[in-house]
Amino acid sequence: MDKTTATHKKLYTLAEFEQIAALPENQDRLLELINGEIVEKVPTEEHGVIALWIATFLNMYLLDNPIGLVSAEANHRVKGDNQNARLPDISFIKGKRDPVKKGSVSRMPDLAVEVKSPDDKPPELHEKANYYIKNGSQVVWVVYPEKLRIEVHRQGVEVQVLGMEDTLDGGDLLPGFTLPVKQIFRKITD
Repeated sequence: MDKTTATHKKLYTLAEFEQIAALPENQDRLLELINGEIVEKVPTEEHGVIALWIATFLNMYLLDNPIGLVSAEANHRVKGDNQNARLPDISFIKGKRDPVKKGSVSRMPDLAVEVKSPDDKPPELHEKANYYIKNGSQVVWVVYPEKLRIEVHRQGVEVQVLGMEDTLDGGDLLPGFTLPVKQIFRKITD
């Protein structure tokens, strides 16, 4: 990647980003394109544990309710947006289809989950949640490990903040899915 200065950042198109991400030296890196800027995600172990707990519970639900696919760290983009390829920590897309085998998923997930890493700032996470919702996601869960809370974003609805005594639910997207927040943070607080 090109070095940038404090006064000028190089902005990339989706095609340039895909070329850079495909380079052999970038195969093991988690890169996303955010408003033309290439950003590398560097998750912590805590981040991974929480993301995998959420994915585990979603996949357990899907065993009895095979209504879609859950994925981790899959790039998503929308047609006509040449400045973004987003990489939610966990994604769920409703419907029967084969998983994308090469390149980005050509739509936003129905459910996007972002787990805050130590370097993430709340305004950045809110921008990500707004981007997902604006571009087709029905629900976004933003997880704050240090505060043991989850923000639930939905289009046209005020953000719901859940704490350790609350329960996430799947609403119309995942009918009957419930997950106590304390289950997500169980290995962190035990």
